[in-house]
Amino acid sequence: MMKEGRMADVVLEQKTGAEAVIWDLSVFYKALDDPAIDQDMERVVGMANEFAAKYRGRVAQLDAEEMVDAMVEMEAISDLGGRIASFASLNFSTDTTNPQVGRLLQRVREQGAKLSQMLMFFDLEWKAVDDTVAAQLLANPTLGKYQHPLEADRRYKPYTLSEIEEQIIVEKDVTGAGAWVRFFTQLTSAMRFDWEGEKVNQSKILDKLHSEDRETRRQGAEAVTAGLREKQMELTYIFNTLMLDKANEDQRRGYPTWISARNLSNKAPDSVVNALIQAVTSNYALVARHYQLKRVLLGLDELRDYDRYAPLKIDAPEAAYSWAEARQIVYNAYTAFSPRLGAIVNRFFDENWIHAPVLPNKRGGAFASPTVASAHPFVFVNYLGKDRDIMTLAHELGHGLHMYLSAEAQGLTGLYTPLTTAEMASVFGEMLTFEDLMRREPDPAVRLKALAHRIEDSFATVFRQVSMNRFEDSLHTARRTEGELPTERINEIWLTTQRAMFGDSVNLGDNYAWWWSYVGHFVHTPGYVYAYAFGELLVLALFNVYRKRGADFVPQYLEVLAAGDSDYPDRILAKVGVDLTDPNFWNEGLAFLGSMIEEEERLAREVFPDKF
Repeated sequence: MMKEGRMADVVLEQKTGAEAVIWDLSVFYKALDDPAIDQDMERVVGMANEFAAKYRGRVAQLDAEEMVDAMVEMEAISDLGGRIASFASLNFSTDTTNPQVGRLLQRVREQGAKLSQMLMFFDLEWKAVDDTVAAQLLANPTLGKYQHPLEADRRYKPYTLSEIEEQIIVEKDVTGAGAWVRFFTQLTSAMRFDWEGEKVNQSKILDKLHSEDRETRRQGAEAVTAGLREKQMELTYIFNTLMLDKANEDQRRGYPTWISARNLSNKAPDSVVNALIQAVTSNYALVARHYQLKRVLLGLDELRDYDRYAPLKIDAPEAAYSWAEARQIVYNAYTAFSPRLGAIVNRFFDENWIHAPVLPNKRGGAFASPTVASAHPFVFVNYLGKDRDIMTLAHELGHGLHMYLSAEAQGLTGLYTPLTTAEMASVFGEMLTFEDLMRREPDPAVRLKALAHRIEDSFATVFRQVSMNRFEDSLHTARRTEGELPTERINEIWLTTQRAMFGDSVNLGDNYAWWWSYVGHFVHTPGYVYAYAFGELLVLALFNVYRKRGADFVPQYLEVLAAGDSDYPDRILAKVGVDLTDPNFWNEGLAFLGSMIEEEERLAREVFPDKF
C-alpha cells in the first residue's frame, strides 16, 4: 500500500490486480449465443416496419402531441437496436480476432444499415417541412425534451440528399467506410512489435517510451517504427480510401470543407473552431518552453522524439499503483468534489462496468461507451499500473459519469453529447484527481515530476491534438487536390505539422515520420481531434470558476453534466458563467497552462538549483 502523503512507494509489478477486472455485459445478453439476440434483431425490424407504416408520408401533418408519440416510438427502436449494437461492439473491443464476435458485429452493422434505410424517411420528411410550419411546431411547449433535437436536426437541411441517395450512402458504408474502419481496427490490434525476442502488442511497446532508461526508449521507438513500416502498404491504402470516401460524400452533400460536417455535428461554428486553432497554434512557444526545460533537467544535449515522455531523473521511485490503489485515488478525488459523483464512480467498480486488463487481442487505448439509456455506460482501459493510467481511469470515468447523468436526466435524446463538450467531464475528472494527489504530496521533487507529467498530458490534449488537426487539414486537402497519396507524402505532411509544434525544442527524426498511421481517431472519426483541445481549455476555464466559487459551483456543474445534449453547448455552459463566444476564452485557458509551466520552472529551480 502507498504510504500516507506519497503518490506511490511501491515497485511496479507484473500483476496489478486489474487482470480480473472484466465488465459484465449481461445487462444486454447472457452470451454471444444467447437466443434473445436473434429474437431482438427480428423484433426491432418489426418495430421499424410498424413505425414506417404509421408515419411515412405524414410527418409534415403531425401536431405536437403526435410528434412526441413518434419520437417516443423512435427512441424505443433506437434503444433496442442500440442494446444489440453495444453488446457486439463491446465484445469486439476486447477480442478483435474472435470470428464469432466478428460475425455478430457484421450482422449488427448490416442490420443497422437496413434499419437506417427503413427509418430515414422520418428525418427527411421533417427536414422538408416548410420553415414557417416547423417554427410553429417547435414553439409548442408540448414537445418538451424533443424540441432541441428536432430543431438541431434541421441544421442539416442544406446538406441532405434524396431518400434514395441517403439509402445508398448508408448501404455502401457497410461494405465501404465501415468495412475499412473495421479492417484498420483489426489490423492495428493484431500488430505485434519485436521486443527482446518477444512479440508484444501496441500498448506494451508504447509503454517503453515512458522508461527512465534512454536506450529502452530509443529501442522502443525503433520497434514501433519497424512495426508500422511493415504494415504501411495496408495502412496507407486504408487512409487513402477513407479520405476519398469522405471527399466524395462531402462533395455530394455540398459541404464547403472537409471539416464542415464535423463542426456541424459538434454544434461548433466554423468561426469558433478557427479561433481555437489560431489561439493554440499561436502559443506553440509554450511547448518549446516546457521541453527546453525538460532537456536541461534530463541533462541531455538534445531531446529526441523518443525522449518526449521520459520521466524526470528524480530520486524517487517510479509511481506504480495496484488496481485497488487506483480505485481509491480516483474515488477520493471525485467524492471530495461531489459525494454523488463518488457514489456513481463506485457503481462502475462494484457492478463490473469496467474492462481493465491488457490482453493479446484487445484494442489499444481507452474509451467510455454510453451504450443506451435503458442500460448504463461502460469504461474500457488497458491498465498497466503507471501514474498516467490513473489519469486515464479518471478521464474515462469522467466520460462515464457524464453519460450516466445525462441518460438519467434526458434519456436517449440527450445522451450523445457533441464532441466539443464530450471531453468536459473527463478532463475535469483528471484535474480533480491530479490536484488531489498534488495536495497530499509533501516532496517538491515528486510534485515536480507529477506536474511535468500533467503538463505533458495537457500538451497532448491541447497542442498535440491541434497539431494533429493541422495534419488532418493538410492531409485531406492534399488528397482532394493531389489524388492518392503515397506513404512518403503522408510522412512529409506529418513531420511538417508536428515539427511546427515543437520548434527546435525536440528533434523529430525521420523514423517518427511513420507514426501517423496508428492513430485511430483519423480513421474512426475524421476531424475529431480538435474536440480534445476544446474540452481541455474549457475545463481549465471551469476550474478557474470552481477555484473562485468553491462548493457553490458543484450543483451547477452537475446540472451542466445532466443537460447532456439537451441544448447547444454555449447555452448549457452559460449556466456556469462560460461564454464560448468571448474571444478571450481560449487565451484564458492557455494562460492557465502558462501558469502551470511557471510553477514547473519554480519547482525545478528549487529541486535542481545546480542546473540553473
